[in-house]
Amino acid sequence: MGKRGEGKPSRALRGRAGRMQGGRGSGRAAKGATRLWGRHAVEAALKNPLRSHRKLWATREAVDTLDGELPPDFPVEWAQSTDLARLVARDAPHQGLVLDCDPLPDLFLDDVLTGDAGKPLIVLDQVTDPHNVGAILRSAAAFGACAILTQDRHAPPESGTVGKSASGALEIVPWVRVVNLARALDEIAEAGYWRIGLTGEAEQTLAQSLPTGPVALVLGAEGEGMRQNVQHHCDALARLPISDAIESLNVSNAAAISLYAVATRT
Repeated sequence: MGKRGEGKPSRALRGRAGRMQGGRGSGRAAKGATRLWGRHAVEAALKNPLRSHRKLWATREAVDTLDGELPPDFPVEWAQSTDLARLVARDAPHQGLVLDCDPLPDLFLDDVLTGDAGKPLIVLDQVTDPHNVGAILRSAAAFGACAILTQDRHAPPESGTVGKSASGALEIVPWVRVVNLARALDEIAEAGYWRIGLTGEAEQTLAQSLPTGPVALVLGAEGEGMRQNVQHHCDALARLPISDAIESLNVSNAAAISLYAVATRT
């Protein structure tokens, strides 16, 4: 895609029309595909060279807002906003754009362990809410994290809900999935990262626990927190210094604050 103002989609694309097909009301793509919606998520996916695109459903007005132009042969099906609502999850804000594409390629842990002290790693222990994972991806992009890491199981799949919550960060931040989180934490330590588990029961604050080198921030599931075995694979446990007026923070808020603390450490 080109820069904003370098041209609109070709007349051939703008004039193409067709009847809406498949996926009505489920928000699910065809087998083996990922369905994304919303301007930021779709635009980022269209720009991502690692994505293989299958089909874009769109309103003409929404395509006009995209940064750049679509290739002349890009498969587009024009539709009304009400028709697009049938392709996504109930009440999902599609903003006139729904894209079916192939999932991103799998990544190995070694692919993202840079050892850069300015690029923290986020490790999520059974965080299952796709809105939270998407929000964490967005914060990870904002603060320059090298990646997020989750388990294969007990984590949401790549989806439109994750993509919309991530506001484009799904295409920017590497997402590594592993079978065994404890084993992955051992590999992270061998790569030179200091592993800090965030828990409200810790004695030290995060600021007191931060080293000068590479950091892996480990956050537990909504409500239940980190599992005991995962805590045992951390080098330190730390808490955020919140007041007694509230018991805990949402995991995505905790991740954002922790990433800010790493970015501003002295």
